[in-house]
Amino acid sequence: MSGSDAGPRVRYEKKDQVAFVTMDRPAVLNAMDLRMHEELAEVWDDFEADDDLRVAVLTGAGDRAFSVGQDLKERARLSQQGTLPTTYGSRGQPGWPRLTERFTMSKPVIARVDGYALGGGFELALACDLVIASADAVFALPEARLGLIPGAGGAFRLARQLPLKVAMGYLLTGRRMSAVSALHFGLVNEVVAAERLDDCVTEWAQSVVRAAPLSVRSIKESVLRSVDMPLHQAFETEYWWEERRRRSRDADEGVRAFTENREPVWSGY
Repeated sequence: MSGSDAGPRVRYEKKDQVAFVTMDRPAVLNAMDLRMHEELAEVWDDFEADDDLRVAVLTGAGDRAFSVGQDLKERARLSQQGTLPTTYGSRGQPGWPRLTERFTMSKPVIARVDGYALGGGFELALACDLVIASADAVFALPEARLGLIPGAGGAFRLARQLPLKVAMGYLLTGRRMSAVSALHFGLVNEVVAAERLDDCVTEWAQSVVRAAPLSVRSIKESVLRSVDMPLHQAFETEYWWEERRRRSRDADEGVRAFTENREPVWSGY
């Protein structure tokens, strides 16, 4: 598929139980227009529904950018046509719910970040479960400098994932953050040389694939639903994927495989 304006905006490939999702507009640093959001929504629907897929890897085409966020040229045209500026969230817009608002997605998504992850691109990475970055990666939320706001969750997630003063420093100034700083703050899981990036992402993806699929879904759901709860409430809450896991064959398979000194065979049911 082409990354030109005439072609699809997203490449979607499935291999070895991993979904590879590539934002494919390298000529404009993978800026996200409305059509890309529509295509991404279809991809996420399929990924969640396909029980053969265990994890997704989200990246941008080329080696210059993961994504620089909203297509500002398109935004300018929409404004000239009288379309109101966007605000927090994407409800009512093409591609809703976007990844940044898919709060019930049960499978993990890994962001593979090389080059710029700016604006909405950084917000996508913040919404992913794991982030693997090259040493060349650069992160920023420059919206304040453009008269905009980080409406795809950047304002909310950054303040939850960093100390508040640190988050406000980046949000209010649009300053850029290096990959090393992102690793220091815990925003990324690993930083490697660009030539090692694909191998490193594969290692992480295959680690997820080897885990019990229902355990992965249960853990993701319970962690994300409970992170803002008091601890006693987290213990007392019923989690849908955990109920499925504990009643599944896989809940016994892992222990049985361990005692029989063999690799487990997960059914996912």
